[in-house]
Amino acid sequence: MNSVQIVAYLRRLGAARPARPTAEALRELHLLHLRTIPFENLSIHLGEEIVLEEKRLLDKVVGAGRGGFCYELNGAFAALLTALGFGVTPLAGRVYGDEGRLGIPYDHLALLVRTVDGGEWLADVGFGAHSHYPLAFAERGDQPDPGGTFRVTAAGPDAAGVRGAAGAGGGEGGDGTVAGDVDVLRDGRPQYRLEVRPRVLGDFTAGAWWHSTSPSSHFTQSLVCSRITEDGGRITLSGRTFKVSAADGSREERELERDEEVLAVYRERFGIELDRVPTVRNLRNTNRNG
Repeated sequence: MNSVQIVAYLRRLGAARPARPTAEALRELHLLHLRTIPFENLSIHLGEEIVLEEKRLLDKVVGAGRGGFCYELNGAFAALLTALGFGVTPLAGRVYGDEGRLGIPYDHLALLVRTVDGGEWLADVGFGAHSHYPLAFAERGDQPDPGGTFRVTAAGPDAAGVRGAAGAGGGEGGDGTVAGDVDVLRDGRPQYRLEVRPRVLGDFTAGAWWHSTSPSSHFTQSLVCSRITEDGGRITLSGRTFKVSAADGSREERELERDEEVLAVYRERFGIELDRVPTVRNLRNTNRNG
């Protein structure tokens, strides 16, 4: 990532370049990312190729002013953080679904971030409704956040009775870090399970392909574009339904009937310029006929 790209990325976030890669700087960048760059799956339904390469991600998120889903958002954020001097390790996760079942391998990409003032942080700007700030990775108690109460816990056995593998440290290290798979909970409910083994962006290609093409993936079944707002609420455009949720839990929604209204919301509320309204691709019928 070159200096021009760093400046452009920070300009989109509305952030000044941090003097040092500290925990406070990470908190600010994390929050601004969630406020500015939407979680969206529009590429899947616009027929756009999703390529997990740093240049392609930066071209989309910074150059084209778009958002993305976890692989794209956390992939791009990792490039920025690394360029700013943070220590960044991509981690693979499996998302909890119905009845507590875990999703596919490489279901989710999150980031373990190290700062110069000590500590390791779980940064995740690509999970939709999640924590507004990074979570302390080694902390095993409740972590209050505007997005809910979070907890990082040691993972138990999976459905096959297999416990998460220990990392290189073989358990809890003397510096307080924990080597072993962890579950991330929000308000008492498990969100996803993370492996602590370091990964690289290319490892997630199969997961991104599956989520982009499988009729069983929830990303292929619906349209979503969402970000948090400056007051701690959230705005979401699901197809033609525009939802506004306030920080106090109150919520309003309305149906957008005309294409011009839909395109205006994408443009004015999410900063995304589109020349046509995306519609859900019927992948079930496509796969059945093809």
